[in-house]
Amino acid sequence: MAEITNEVVAQHGLSEDEYARVLHALGREPNLVELGIFSVMWSEHCSYKSSRIHLKKLPTQAPWVICGPGENAGVIDIGEGPNGTQLACIFKMESHNHPSYIEPYQGAATGVGGILRDVFTMGARPVANMNALRFGNPDHPKMKHLVQGVVAGIGGYGNCVGVPTVGGETNFHPAYDGNILVNAMTVGVADQAKIFYSAATGIGNPIVYVGSKTGRDGIHGATMASAEFDENSDEKRPTVQVGDPFTEKLLIEACLELMATDAIVAIQDMGAAGLTSSSVEMASKGGAGIRLDMNAVPCREEGMTPYEMMLSESQERMLMVLRPGSEAQAEAVFRKWELDFAVIGEVTDTGHMVLEFNGEVVCDIPLGPLADDAPLYDRPYLSQEQYKAWAQVAPLTNVPERSDVAADLLKLMGSPALASRRWIWEQYDSQVGADTLQKSGGDAAVVRIHDTGKALAITTDCTPRYCYADPVEGGKQAIAESFRNLSAVGARPLAVTNCLNFGSPQRPEIMAQIVGCLDGMSQACVALDMPIVSGNVSLYNESKATGGGSAILPTPAIGAVGLLDDHTKMATVAFKDGAQKIFLIGADPRAEPEIGQSLWLDVCCGMQAGSPPRVDLNAERRRGEFVRVLIDEGLVTAVHDVSDGGILVAVAEMALAGNVGARLLINAFEDQVDREKIRHAWSLFAENQGRYLVTEPFDSHVVEKMAREADIGCCFIGWTGSETIAIGTAEEVTDGEVSLAELRRANEAFFPEWMDR
Repeated sequence: MAEITNEVVAQHGLSEDEYARVLHALGREPNLVELGIFSVMWSEHCSYKSSRIHLKKLPTQAPWVICGPGENAGVIDIGEGPNGTQLACIFKMESHNHPSYIEPYQGAATGVGGILRDVFTMGARPVANMNALRFGNPDHPKMKHLVQGVVAGIGGYGNCVGVPTVGGETNFHPAYDGNILVNAMTVGVADQAKIFYSAATGIGNPIVYVGSKTGRDGIHGATMASAEFDENSDEKRPTVQVGDPFTEKLLIEACLELMATDAIVAIQDMGAAGLTSSSVEMASKGGAGIRLDMNAVPCREEGMTPYEMMLSESQERMLMVLRPGSEAQAEAVFRKWELDFAVIGEVTDTGHMVLEFNGEVVCDIPLGPLADDAPLYDRPYLSQEQYKAWAQVAPLTNVPERSDVAADLLKLMGSPALASRRWIWEQYDSQVGADTLQKSGGDAAVVRIHDTGKALAITTDCTPRYCYADPVEGGKQAIAESFRNLSAVGARPLAVTNCLNFGSPQRPEIMAQIVGCLDGMSQACVALDMPIVSGNVSLYNESKATGGGSAILPTPAIGAVGLLDDHTKMATVAFKDGAQKIFLIGADPRAEPEIGQSLWLDVCCGMQAGSPPRVDLNAERRRGEFVRVLIDEGLVTAVHDVSDGGILVAVAEMALAGNVGARLLINAFEDQVDREKIRHAWSLFAENQGRYLVTEPFDSHVVEKMAREADIGCCFIGWTGSETIAIGTAEEVTDGEVSLAELRRANEAFFPEWMDR
């Protein structure tokens, strides 16, 4: 076996201090197998050694939370199902950033496969996939290739495995030139009486390996995911896993079939760090030990060593602890589905991981140092005041004069930031399963809970430019916008998963981003009663490669789930008819338009300046609850949250969705601001938070009355109708007009034209 030198230790990503801890834990020098196991288990990807101390500030409990962070996925109570069963929603979001940059198709595909396994491992049938994608400048020479590969990988895997991809987000910024983000989310539904956990218990219980054979793909994937990129990153291609969605489909069905029996004691998917992390986590959670016979591990390549078997991240594999005597029953199920099945070890009472190969012990490690006692760092970080001085965000001064509102709207709607994502979502099967009620293009995706009148609403959200300018406000806004998106379809927001994407935690300014965003997220989760029940941390998202940037923008991607008790009451963004009144819910005559860090300021003025909009969490909650009442009582015909691009962009999106135009009244905005101080365009494109647009039939007169009674700001801003979006008075167009046909051409052009270049 290879000699353990300082160079070998460094190649495994361990610092001198960490290697000293390894020596102390073992009381001797490790062999290569043991060093590899410490390497992956102590990576950022597996141990969260730089973030665990701060993750503790996040709220994780509520009466409807069945299982919070620490398991494969989060679990929440969603009430009664068919035949008196009690149902649970199981969901999680994870990153596959570095693999997707190196090999976009397989990186994205195996990201989908991995998050699916996290959910069905716990006994849920997956019902929906989502994703949150961040790419660099479209003009970057590598970016079109990355977008094409990632989208094809997501569609290829999700479509083949038979789980609908129902929504998500895709954005562009030069900060992601050298390090794209691919965050995948899966939502499933389970019987509360059949939820499975990962703690290995029962001394002597058999440990079985099921699924695909182990190969040499993905070795050191977790370590690679915990390192920044450089000019040699393409050499890491062998660390990217290769997926097979058809095998994943068989694995889903086989696991769910066996879960209908009482054979399974514990189950864990082999994700990052493969057989190592799954076995360590199962044994440590159960307070037990584990012995594995490496000769029994199914391998698809000749001559694989224990080191390779333990560190491989080959896909579509699971580890189970079975009840004694159920091996034959379990094997019959997996053989029926044409999957591998092997008894490879047993649960012990030693508190150690012991691996045997060819009759010899090749690894003997106490489990404590690998899991609960792994390194934990309180990294130095700047205060928020010091951070803002470091970030050097330009003050909001000398904003160029812009008078052509219609031209600005066309420019915004045709920009990569807001252009139609049809080219992307048409590659995804969003209807398989026949339960999708609302997909890409709305505020949230909506999926019916089979054989019930209920539905789950799902959204992914984050505004990284806000997080960079002010991490605390940006963290608040990421949660608040997810709350608004769920409320805008009529769903009661319940819980959050997250994927925390940041640069190197060894830089105090990056740690300030992490600490600030988590602080803002925590405040918002508490105020909006949306606990975080699962998640993932992805650090070292930086690139030193030629043409790449440095660190990405801080991107705490949020995945949130809500519940509609009656899916027939679901709201959508589309204008339904002409001559309907348009109201701005959350209008505040005392608030000046907030254009700092706005999309309009960036796209139309070429500026990234000012503070991001402030988030009033009490107002957010009250307004969201009010909008849900309007929807539940059938009082509004369309609802849309106001976000990127402000009121005018929200109106344009509603108009395009329904193919019905609108007239916006200039005097409505004059009522909100002093036009001597604030330019009119600012009102139209400002991104003040906590606002919604709703429409009401013209012969109805309840929205304003109810808003007044509830002390909710509400302003009549115009009405629907015609084939244009026009801004002016009731009598004439004074501030611009654009046809829906012209707007649609601009909005639909970017992706097809880019891909045809």
